[in-house]
Parts: sequence; C-alpha cells; structure tokens
Amino acid sequence: MPDESTRAAAWQRLAALAARPGAGRITPLFAADPMRAAHFSRALDDLTLDFSKTPIGPETLAALLDLAHAGGVEDFRARLFAGAAVNATERRAAMHMALRAPDGVDLRADLPEGSEDAAGLARAERARMRAFVHAVHDGTLRGATGLPFQNVLNIGIGGSDLGPRMAVHALTMVGGARVGAHFLSNVDGHAFAALARVLDPARTLVLVASKTFTTAETMMNAAAARAWIAAALGEAAVGAHFAALSTNARGVAAFGIAPERMFGFRDWVGGRYSLWSAIGLSIALAAGWEAFSDMLRGAWAMDCHFRDTPLADNLPVLLALVGIWDVNFLRRDARVVLGYDERLALLPAYLQQLEMESNGKSVTLDGAAAAHATCPVVFGGPGTDVQHSYGQMLHQGTTVVPIDYILAAEPDHDRVEAHRALAANAFAQAEALLRGRTEEEARAAMLASGMDAAEAARLAPHRRFAGERPSIMILFRRLDAFSLGRLIALYEHKVAVQGCLWRINSFDQWGVELGKELATALLPALQPGADPGAHDGSTTALIRRFRQLRGEG
Repeated sequence: MPDESTRAAAWQRLAALAARPGAGRITPLFAADPMRAAHFSRALDDLTLDFSKTPIGPETLAALLDLAHAGGVEDFRARLFAGAAVNATERRAAMHMALRAPDGVDLRADLPEGSEDAAGLARAERARMRAFVHAVHDGTLRGATGLPFQNVLNIGIGGSDLGPRMAVHALTMVGGARVGAHFLSNVDGHAFAALARVLDPARTLVLVASKTFTTAETMMNAAAARAWIAAALGEAAVGAHFAALSTNARGVAAFGIAPERMFGFRDWVGGRYSLWSAIGLSIALAAGWEAFSDMLRGAWAMDCHFRDTPLADNLPVLLALVGIWDVNFLRRDARVVLGYDERLALLPAYLQQLEMESNGKSVTLDGAAAAHATCPVVFGGPGTDVQHSYGQMLHQGTTVVPIDYILAAEPDHDRVEAHRALAANAFAQAEALLRGRTEEEARAAMLASGMDAAEAARLAPHRRFAGERPSIMILFRRLDAFSLGRLIALYEHKVAVQGCLWRINSFDQWGVELGKELATALLPALQPGADPGAHDGSTTALIRRFRQLRGEG
C-alpha cells in the first residue's frame, strides 16, 4: 500500500522540477543527450513507444517512477490481476483481462460471496459465441424466411457501441466484412430511419447490447427494430432475427428472445471494457472469429507485459506517467490522439469514453475532493485530415496540447508511396511541433524564395512557430487484429495507472446517471398540454417553446 508521506514527497519533488525555468522545453534535452531517442523509447516486440519528444529528462523520469512506486502502482497492479474489488464504490473487481485470457490461465474475481472463476466463465461464454458466429457464417443459422443473414445491426450505447464500432471499422475497412455490420446508438429517430432504408429485414440479425436490458436509449431503439422486423416478417419472426448481449434473462425473454440467443458477461466487466466479451459479438460476426480471437491474443500480450514488466520499462506505466507530468505539473488539460491510419478514425471517440468516463472524477476513493487535476479532455481524428482542421491550433495556438501519434509501418494496400507520404506527414508534424521556427528563420526562408524584404518582415511574425510542443509516437509493424487488441489494452492499463496515482476509481461512472434520471423525469413534461413541472426558469421556458414549435400548446 502507498505510504502517504512518501507519496506526498514525490509530488512535491515533481512540482519543484516543474517550477524550474524551462521545465516545459524539449530541444535542450536533445542537445544534452545525443542518444535521447534511444534512452526515452521502450518496446514490446514490434510496438515502439517513443516519448523522447516530451519535456521529460532523466531527473524527471526518475521522479515520476518514484511517484509510481510511492503511489502504489505495483500493489494496485497485483490487486487488479488478483481479482480484488478495485472498483471500490461498487465493490467489484475489474477483471476484463479474464475475457482474453488463454486456456490454462487462472484468473479469479472476488465477490461478496466468494471467489469466482472469471477466466473459466469467460471461456465458456466465448465457446457459445464461437458456435453462434460459425452458424451465422456457414448458413446454419438463418432468418425467418430461410435466407442467410447478410447484415448485423448492433443496438447499444456507450461501451456497448463505441468499442465494437471502432474495432469493426478497423478490421473490415480494407478486407471487407463477413457480415455487414451496422451500429445504432443515438435515440434520435433519424439514425434508425437511415438504417431502415438500406437494410433488408429478412437478412438482418439484430443484437441488443445492454447488460441490464433496461438502458433507455438502447431499449427504445430495440423496440423500433422489433416493430420493423414484425411489420415486415410477422410477429413470429422476431425470435429468429434477434440476439441479446445481456444478463437480464427475464427482460430478454419478455422481448421475445430465446435463452440460447442470450450472451452474457459478469459485473466485473465494465461497459467501456466490454468489447472483449459478448458485446464483441458484432466484431466476430463482421471480421470473423479468427480476427476476434487474434484481437484477444493481442490484448493478452499487453496484459502480460503490464503485469510482469518493471515500471521503468512498462509501456502502459510510462504512457501514464507522461500524462501525469503533462496534466498535474505542466497544467496541460487536453490531449490529442491522431491515428495516421484511416482504419483508426474511430479510435479517438473510443478513447474519449475510456479515458474521460474512467478518470473524469473529482472525488477520491475516500470520498474527499481530489487534490490534483485528473483526466484531460481527449479528442482527435485521423491524420492527415487533422492537419487541415485543428492542426493550426496545435502548432500556433495559445494552448499547448500534447499529442499521441499512432502509425503502422506497413499498410494493407499496394499504394506504397502513399503510405510513405502518410508516414512523412506524421513524422514531420511531430518534428515541426518540437522544433518550431523563429521569425529570423521564417524571414530568411521568404527572402530565399524571392519575396522582397519589406513583405518578408511583415509576414515573419505570422510565420513564427514557438515549437517545444510535446508528442508521443506509437509505432508498430502492421495494423491487424492482434496489434489492435494490444493497442487498446495499452490505453486501458494506462488509464488504470493514472486513476491509481490520482487516487480515484477508474471503474465506476456515476456521472452518467444524473442526466438520465432527469431525462426520465422530464419526458412527461414534453407531452401535449402537460404541466412543465418544477424546473429552473430556462428549462421551463424551453419546454414551453418546444411544445409551441410543435403546435402542442
């Protein structure tokens, strides 16, 4: 367990380092160490984490590692893999690692009534999933009219949507899908209307992804899909076209789904960690069972690295510590994730939930107000697109935003020079953020291009780049199912380490609940002629205006 005095001393030492003049500068660190790129990079097989373009020198890295030791990261890691109730507010383990554990590995989760064979339960459910996927793919399992399924519609929200949607996009964009995958999360009726126009109900399998089978948005969309199937094929066809990713057997049966079509997962699987579970059924249907299995293997490889590797060489720990330095000591409260791969276009949205739902907390494990800043704002997109949108702000804006660059060395297409150009842009963006450009350099470049001296002098301040802007490069050989699983698990464990050091619970999400509760209570007020109810003045006025615009009084 962490010693509070040692932990406080580690924070104070880092605060003192951050208060030194030039603490945020990076180029002097390269000048002082010709081997900096090697000294501030780590690897797991082909996966390289280069954090040399961050303002972390040897003394700072040592202090950050001292903080990790003093903050109890090793003890937390051991408790996590031992199945202890690290989700303290809900008294649950966080044993998503068991979902990808191979045969022969024993991982157990502590429950109030005793220990549970988490890995064994996960393997048994995975065997059921595999049989279901094979039956869909070989045509054994068909729709009510006898036609094989051509499409799967996954209805979920949050972790039941973002993870599978991201993974399916990444794994099927080039090679295509075994079954076309579509995702419905937004309760906005336009989303379902757009899907209903292009999907054939006779050839569509619908997955309702909700652990409780009560999630409001999901169940409203599920009801719409059920009515769509029943209208086209008859009420008796519903059971043949639906499966449930849930643990609510009674609710699933009431909906019309047979028990053999219900795939579950336990309370030690949080929503944003659930793509490895039955929630990943859409991934396996779209990308194939082998790809889904490879993704699990990649995640398990990162699990083992995180569990067994000393902190100084541990990729998730180092990624977490760089973030701690940025957020808590350099006061940088945003982070950008840029996948230089169109297949990773949805990764930033997935990481937004993983990071901000996990660590967007202001209360510590003991119920006190957090003494330190916690999760930064996470956003991002695909390179090179971002270079032409908010890339301007990243280079010349008043806010310094650290960046994670993610790049595969080998593409899955034959446009070799296009991939070289993509890589050149990724490396050049990171180098430009680091080096910047002085006014003198800008003026000299313009004069060399033939511009007259007066115009060059006028434009030079506008073409100045401050530089010293930090970035991390995550580079690996090829984006496939294995490397995708490894990458996701890297970020999962990074988030958990940061939560440990901030002394918050990374595994609950109470902040999601209040808005849902108020929405449920407010819905009757939107009915024609209803009493608006007791709200703040703005909300009451907006309810009345909404009904007025609809002609409902």
